[in-house]
Amino acid sequence: MMAVPAEGITLEDKGHTTSRLLKRGADIYALNTVRKHLSGVKGGWLAALAAGPSRTFAISDVVGDDLSVIASGPTVGDSTTFADAVEVLRRFGPIDDYPSSVVARLAAGERGEKPETPKPGDLRLARAISTVIGSRSDAMAGAVAEAESRGYRVLRIDEPILGEARAASLAHLHRIMAQAGGLPRPACIVASGETTVHVTGHGRGGRNQEFALAAAEPLSAQTASIVVGSAGTDGIDGPTDAAGAIVDPTTVSRARAAGLGAPARHLSDNNAYAFFKPLDDLIRTGPTGTNVGDLQVVLIG
Repeated sequence: MMAVPAEGITLEDKGHTTSRLLKRGADIYALNTVRKHLSGVKGGWLAALAAGPSRTFAISDVVGDDLSVIASGPTVGDSTTFADAVEVLRRFGPIDDYPSSVVARLAAGERGEKPETPKPGDLRLARAISTVIGSRSDAMAGAVAEAESRGYRVLRIDEPILGEARAASLAHLHRIMAQAGGLPRPACIVASGETTVHVTGHGRGGRNQEFALAAAEPLSAQTASIVVGSAGTDGIDGPTDAAGAIVDPTTVSRARAAGLGAPARHLSDNNAYAFFKPLDDLIRTGPTGTNVGDLQVVLIG
């Protein structure tokens, strides 16, 4: 929403680079390391070039609320370098898959031929003040308050859910089931974070839908009344009109009755949306106008 590509870089170049990194599973730290070095305003440049002082209020969708990463830190010193950005492209390469203009700029910066982003302590940022005014902890607090008002006994898990969505889902479900025996009923477990998806298939979906879908098979063996939901607080999960999805012990059997096949087949094609839509198990809130990461909620009856 605020883009000034660096000299020699087009908006399309940045868009292509961002899309490629996302599909290959880059997290926000890796992604913004690259984007800061392709911009004329990110990575502290906006405040460094401003004629007067700057005051930033940040709504954080970054786990850890690192101000230099939120929105690529336009008014905050950047500790990453061109060399770090080149390493990100290599890690999520091959590097030749990225626009030649992007590769050329980052390589030139690594050789010292382009000015580095302003670093922490840079005097040009002395009049820049930044404050986080909203984050995933606020979303969790809202979910906890709502659950308590509905009579649930709530367990809040502050440790962030990170990593590949399908792996993070199984780890989270294992943790919940290990703790479930001692929880008073009805119980609500609230967690949050931001996972990634390495796209290898040709379907539609998002990290929250994949998180939910990965839990479908393990839940099918449960006899307890349990529902798992994962949703993006922006109301948009991947390139879909859903915020996420829910699963319960009946999901697999209902999918089989609907002729949808096994969840694993849809996961392998990154096609969670096509799995959940016929079951009417997508979470649709519409765009919320803000983003503080993802919420994962488990209800046990």
